[in-house]
Amino acid sequence: MAIEGTSTRTCDKSFCEDHLLLSPKDVGLWDLIKLLFSKNIGNRKFIDCPEGTTEESFSQRFVIFVSIVAQKLLHLVYKPLNWVGSAVEFMPNFMDVNGGFFKLLGNIVTGNMVLPNKESPDYLTAIGLWDIRRDLDNRIKHEDPRYTSALAIMAAKSSYENEAYIKETVEKHWKMEFLEFFNCWNEYEEDYTTQAFMWSDKTGDSELIGVSFRGTSPFNAKDWSSDVDLSWYKLPGIGKVHAGFLKALGLQKSQGWPNDIQSEYNQKPYAYYEIRKKLKEHLNNNPNAKFLITGHSLGAALSIVFPAVLAYHKENDLLSKLEGVYTFGQPRVGDHEFGEYMKKVLVDHGLRYHRFVYCNDLVPRVPFDSSDIYFKHFGGCHYYNSFYKGQMLPEEPNKNYFSILAIIPMFANAFWEFLRSFIIYYQNGPEYSETFTCRGWRVIGLLIAGLPAHGPQDYVNLTRLGSPELFITSSVDQLTNGVN
Repeated sequence: MAIEGTSTRTCDKSFCEDHLLLSPKDVGLWDLIKLLFSKNIGNRKFIDCPEGTTEESFSQRFVIFVSIVAQKLLHLVYKPLNWVGSAVEFMPNFMDVNGGFFKLLGNIVTGNMVLPNKESPDYLTAIGLWDIRRDLDNRIKHEDPRYTSALAIMAAKSSYENEAYIKETVEKHWKMEFLEFFNCWNEYEEDYTTQAFMWSDKTGDSELIGVSFRGTSPFNAKDWSSDVDLSWYKLPGIGKVHAGFLKALGLQKSQGWPNDIQSEYNQKPYAYYEIRKKLKEHLNNNPNAKFLITGHSLGAALSIVFPAVLAYHKENDLLSKLEGVYTFGQPRVGDHEFGEYMKKVLVDHGLRYHRFVYCNDLVPRVPFDSSDIYFKHFGGCHYYNSFYKGQMLPEEPNKNYFSILAIIPMFANAFWEFLRSFIIYYQNGPEYSETFTCRGWRVIGLLIAGLPAHGPQDYVNLTRLGSPELFITSSVDQLTNGVN
């Protein structure tokens, strides 16, 4: 997902009650200075909001300032970061497809060198190279409270890979049925920005269908920009919701969320509508089946917005079959009102909501939470420290990441995680061995504490090494304590 463009000013926004859309592409230094010292934010060319909008609070304007600067910096490094990511992915796959370093030398000499195919079931993205595990933990059975969470994180991790890899993983490694791969259109970005897949688990007493959304690519600056973007739409009866997440899920220009979209020749696929249609088809074939939704990072955000839109469309039959929502490293999605709305949806339909946060992962701590005006988490979270010891908390510690008091503990913990990468093999077994790519991220964590904590490795580990008792409790059980 990308930074909001200025073209949004020409779109009809009557579908929402209010909006604030940031467009840092053409912003200059003087524009930013004026933002800090003038309350009339509605007069700024890089802020699309209703005419005459003011922001009295300097602290709130400063938060907008930080968001725009962060997006601006990420925009500047978009191409270099993309080049680095391509190199990081290419070299290990290049070596692997040629049988290793020495065979590669031989292939070069004999003219038999092979280039990696990005659509091959053996090709790994940066996330796949970070954690190469494909098998489920055979020690975690259906009756184990960790089962669905452990399955969900493996699906969330697999969603970063190509369709052939996912299909082979589901069918050969999980012994389950691969149902569908989705590559969906974003009308605002005019590109296919949203991917997901669907599978069926019939290994238990009843069928469980899963939907997993792809998350943030570690070398895609546009994805990271969405995580720090404060743009939002206020939807009637729902509250303020992150604009980028809505667009990725299928928000329609000048329409918002119509219950159905007009069928036209060569209709582009939109994530919410395509996945909803396929879920209905598969669930109609088996009335006793349930389904779960999962995702990591950006995919986690889409996972919680999806049932919000289902409730908005009064899809009560589908919601009655939703077993639960499992999110890993989820950024904040909406404001206090959205949290209250989702609390009611989850409680009314008896839905399980497990929001997992590993240690100093920075993504669950963005966008910035400064008041009820902006973004907040709701319910509790399954919080795990770097020893994979978990507890249910109303909010992750150091909720906004940037804290002077947390700096020393965060970097000390990053150093411990780097050391742990060499000894976890001996502590917990060979399946926990960390790749060179993973250790490379641990080194980066010594400079940017909390960045490697967002990777899938630790989330897979906590679902396998965490105490089973904690997985019985859902974040829904915390909702009686209110929205945090």
